[in-house]
Formats: sequence, C-alpha cells, structure tokens
Amino acid sequence: MRIQLKKLRDQVLVITGASSGIGLTTAEMAAARGARVVLNARNERDLHAVVDRIRQRGGRATYMVGDVADDDTMEGLAQRALDEFGALDTWVNNAGIGLYGRLEEVSMADKRRLFDVNFWGVVNGCKAAVQTMRRHGGGAIINIGSVESERALPLHGVYAASKHAVKAYTDTLRMELEADGVPIAVTLVKPASINTPFTEHARNYMNEEAEYMPPVYAPEEVARTILKCAEAPTRDILVGGSGKMISLMEKVAPRTMDRVLERSGFSQQQKDEPVHTGDALYAPQPDGQRRGRTTHMTLERSSYTRAAMSDVVRLLPAIAAGAIAAAAIRSMRKAS
Repeated sequence: MRIQLKKLRDQVLVITGASSGIGLTTAEMAAARGARVVLNARNERDLHAVVDRIRQRGGRATYMVGDVADDDTMEGLAQRALDEFGALDTWVNNAGIGLYGRLEEVSMADKRRLFDVNFWGVVNGCKAAVQTMRRHGGGAIINIGSVESERALPLHGVYAASKHAVKAYTDTLRMELEADGVPIAVTLVKPASINTPFTEHARNYMNEEAEYMPPVYAPEEVARTILKCAEAPTRDILVGGSGKMISLMEKVAPRTMDRVLERSGFSQQQKDEPVHTGDALYAPQPDGQRRGRTTHMTLERSSYTRAAMSDVVRLLPAIAAGAIAAAAIRSMRKAS
C-alpha cells in the first residue's frame, strides 16, 4: 500500500510538547513553511507566546492546554484541529519527560508518572489521531522515541524503558494499520542527545546536575527530520550519527556496550554543578526555549541523518530491485 502525504504547506499538524525544545522548534519551522499548526503542552503562558509569535510572522496557529496523559485531552486536541482548520494531516507525539537516577532509588510514583507521560501520552495521542484520520482520508503519525528506544543508558532506566515501550507500540500500530489497508503512515523518530531544556525539566535523583552524553545535536535537526517524515512516509530514523553507532554496537556487541557504558555512562551524564530546583514531572516549568544549558558544543547538523533521509538513499531499495529484475531478464534472454 502506497501512502500519499500532502505537501507541508497544505497540512494541518498537531504537535504535543510544543512549548519548548523539539516541539517548539518543529512548530515554528512548520508554520514558517506554510503549515497550519495546533500546539499542545501544559504551559499556557509559553504556548500563547509561541502562537502569537507564529501569527506575527504570518503563520496560522492555535493551541490547547492539557496533559497528554489524559485521554480526553488528546481527543479534544484532535477536535480542535478540525474545528479550527477543518483537517488533521500529521500528528506528532513529542511530549516527554526525563528522569535521572538509579532504579533502586527512584520512587514507584515517579516511575509511573513518567510512563503516564512518555508512553501513555503516545498511546492517547495515537488513539485520537487514528480515530480522526480514519474518517478524513489518512495522514501521518510521528512518534518521538529516542536512541534509548534501542539501547538503555545507566541512570536513565525508567526513561529508556518508556522509549522501548514507545518503539514496540509504534511498530505494532504500523503493522496493524498496514494489514487493514488504512492510509496512515506511522514513523518513529529516534533522536540522540539533543540540546533542549530536557535536563532542566527532568527529575533528578543524583547529587550533580544532569548532562547529555556527547555529542549533542541541535533541535532544528530533529525538527527538519520530523517535517521530512510528514511529507514522505518513513518507517523509522535515527537523528545523529552517534545514535546510529550506538544502535549498531547494541546489535553486534551488546556486552561490549555494557562495559563501555559502565565505565563512562555515569560520569558523562553528570556535570559539576548543583542540581537545579524544580522539574516538570508533575507540573509544567516555564521556559519557552528551543535550547538548554548543555556544556557541550552543539552540532548543528547530522551528516548521517541527512544522508539517510535524502531522496537518493530512499530510492535505493527500488533501484536495487530494478537492477535485479533487469539482470534476471537479461539472463533469461541469453538462455533462450
């Protein structure tokens, strides 16, 4: 089944977690390219500021405040897209929260709350998107996983578990929709370390401030990838060459990866600063910023991701199949 997605300028996009980081960046970039955007987060002040900024630049945007963990909120978000713009073409499940700490130290309440946001928020968003898109001719669902959908990191066990769960849910949803012939493309975007306010929003059980494992990439690179997937059906994509390396190492030498991360994964996720007060696990933290306060240099682009998403690379399977078919035809002609 071939799914034909609209050009971005003709689309209505719903984006959760849109008040900062990847969600904010994606919303502003989509609107700048002519898309109509419907934004969701728990922080009304920052959502209002984003929508005002988009409108002042000539874009079209609206928002709805609410928690992705609430099923009714996600259904209301889908309806807001229809009421405001008359369509729903792409749904980006981006909202998420981090948690740093050893598994034995993290409370069960915090573990459950993280899953409510990172996993059940995706489930709720997918449910609302599928129900709406079935009635309106299809579209695209883009779930934001992580390199940790494939490889867990120490001190990040609950977060990694939630992103493993997002991968399993996304893969299963894709297969079931395809088997039923439903024209909805389902994509999993798996960023590596991205310079957003993620560490400032995360709950932290450590004695030091949280830090990203290097290298760190710009949120704009993830946003560009998301918007590419909104126009061209894509199964999954890693953002950041380091993510691809980690994924490959996990497949070919998982025990070696264990040893490497046991030696370096703890210290690299900590920096010599006092732990910030407050987090966004249960209540929103105001910021409205695309980027965070990492001490690492931010790489503005990922050559690996851009190559993987290029039209030439995407055509390689078809080119290879054509070459095989042509060779088979030549062989049969010679035999005859």
